[in-house]
Formats: sequence, C-alpha cells, structure tokens
Amino acid sequence: MKSGCLKLSLFVSITVVGLAVGVTVVRRAGEEPAAARRGGGTRVAAVEVAEVSRGRLEERRVFSGTLTPSAALRVAPKISGRIARILVDISDEVSSGDEIALLDDAEFAQAVNSARADLVVASAQAAEALNRFELAERELRRVETLEARGVASAAALDTAQSEYLMRKAALEVARAQVQAREAALATAEIRLSHTRVTAVWSDHPGPRLVGERFADEGDTVAANTALLSVVNLQPIRTIFFVPERDFGLLERGQQVMLETDAFPGEQFAGEISRIAPVFREDSRQARVEVVSTNEDRRLKPGMFVRATVVLRAVEDAVQVPLEALTRRGGEEGVFLVNGDGDSVSWVPLRTGIRTRDRVEVLEGELDGQVVTLGQQFLSDGTAIRISEGRARR
Repeated sequence: MKSGCLKLSLFVSITVVGLAVGVTVVRRAGEEPAAARRGGGTRVAAVEVAEVSRGRLEERRVFSGTLTPSAALRVAPKISGRIARILVDISDEVSSGDEIALLDDAEFAQAVNSARADLVVASAQAAEALNRFELAERELRRVETLEARGVASAAALDTAQSEYLMRKAALEVARAQVQAREAALATAEIRLSHTRVTAVWSDHPGPRLVGERFADEGDTVAANTALLSVVNLQPIRTIFFVPERDFGLLERGQQVMLETDAFPGEQFAGEISRIAPVFREDSRQARVEVVSTNEDRRLKPGMFVRATVVLRAVEDAVQVPLEALTRRGGEEGVFLVNGDGDSVSWVPLRTGIRTRDRVEVLEGELDGQVVTLGQQFLSDGTAIRISEGRARR
C-alpha cells in the first residue's frame, strides 16, 4: 500500500516538471521572433573604432651595432730590449709625440760613445792627411818653379807629382772615413733614441686615450711588439650591417640616433659616414659606419648599441592604426564606418610606410572612422554597434 502511494507521488512530480519546462520553451519561442523584429532581423556586431588621421609618418629601422674607436694605434718599439719603465697606463691621455715607455739603454748608450770615439780618431787621421797633402802640394809647386828655372830635374818633378797625388788620395780616404764614422754615430744615436718609445700619429691631431696595455716593466720584448694601444674616441664610430631590402634606402650623411644600455633613456646623434659597396656572402649584409662626435667621451669602444635610422618620411600621410588592417578575399583593407554610424563598408587599400602602430594609406578613399577590433564578425554592409568609450583617435 505504501509502495503504491510512493509511485503515484513520483508520477505527479514528473508531470508537473514536464509542464513547467514546456511552458518555458513556448514562452522563449515566442520572445525570439519579437527580439528579431526589434533588431530588424539583422545581426549587430559590437566593434571598436579609431579615427583616420593625417600627419608625418616615418619608416624607421633599428639595427644592432658595436662602437669602435675612430682610430686605434698599437705602440711598439722599433728595437728589441728590456722595458725599464712604462710611463702611462690604461685610460691615461696622451698626445702625438709623447713618450710612453723607456727601454734599458745602457748598451745603446755605449754604442754611441764608441761611435763617437771612432769619429774622433777618424777626424784626427783626416787632419793629419790634410797636413801631409798640403806639404806635398807646396813641394810640388816649389819643384815646378825650380824645374822652370832649370835648377830641378824632370825626375824630381815626377817624384813631387807622385807624392802629391798619393797624399791627395789619402786625404780623400780619410775624409770618407770621417763620413762613415759620422754615419755610424748617427745610427747609434738613432738606436739610442728608439729606447724612448713614443706614440706618434698624424690624423686627428687631438689627444687620445690608452685603451689596452700588453706588457709590464722588466719584460724583454722584440722589435715591433705592441706595448699598448692608443685609441681615439672623438669622434667614435658605430658599425652595423644591413640587409639588401634596406641597403638602397641608406645614404652618406643620413642621421642616426644611438642608444645603449649603459645610458638608458638617452640618445646620441650620429651620421652615416661610409656604406660598403659589397655584401658579405655568408650573411648577405653590407657594412655601414656611423660617426658620432662623442665630445664627452661617454661612449666607449665595444659597447653594444641600437642604431635607429629614418629610412623615409611622409609629411602629410593619410594613416590608420595598424590593427585596423584585415584581409577579405585575398585583399588587404579596412572596414570604414558609414555616415549613419550603424554599418560599415569594406575598403581595399594599398599601403606604404608601416610603423609599430600606424600604417600609411596610398590608395583608397578614407575619411572618418575605421574598425580596429571585431573585424572577424564583419562583411561589407554589416550593422555595428560601437562600444561605449571605445572610439579612439
């Protein structure tokens, strides 16, 4: 008896739920046509829009580069020897002609003294030879006079002439030896001067800085072994490489702005000084050099820099946000908000300069607002609803 009552109660509950669901379905079925009639039977897409604008638009490229000195000189001695003193160190300022190191000069000083002594001996010998030559010359003149008077014989004259010629030759040899000793002394003095190592350059005559040091006092170095490097930081040079697509847009004198992590938020001006006429086969890129004045010497060789170059610019460009661009049927274009503000039209475009957020319009009539968000729901003539607070410039 209890089981029968329970079954009857469950049947009544299921029936009531079924009737409630049926009423809800019928009510909604009746409401949907009404909503469709209020919207005119057209789907409305919610979108965001932005204004079509005009103004200057620049096409920029940012290249990664490295700073290098505009000139670098490795200072080396012209002779071998032991380093007695190094007169400068890293970051010291030097001018052309300054001494930067001294080699042990004892051996070279002794060579100078020896050459000087040899010159003294040769000079004395030359003086003696001159005296003998003058005596021989006087004797010849005397014998010639006597021979003319018939007092001296022809044999005496021949002997005097022979002595004269011999003394003349000896004098010339002595004078040549003096010249040789003078040359030897000059050579010894030059080698002695080479113990005083100097930094000399002719381009950019201003002061430079010691960049690196390769030897220490007491080291024995061979001739032409670099002791240190001297670099010119005013101006400083930036080197970067460009691909083929950008190569034709660069030219000498073009302005470049440099940024480095060492000075965040700061920019340093420069200009393109050289563009290589060949491309590297391994990378298909060409070398570009930029010169910056670097008057305060804050930029240092070896720093990584980002070089921004304005490849081209248009002063009064028609432009739209980059996010407004979309594609339909293989064409690129935008959806332009119609004058009624409730629908859009598809406008195919031909574009030019593109930046991170703007694009230049070369062909296509644009004025007003374009859709920047929601294009996936649109086609030509689609009804729209502009989201409140979402109309941007």
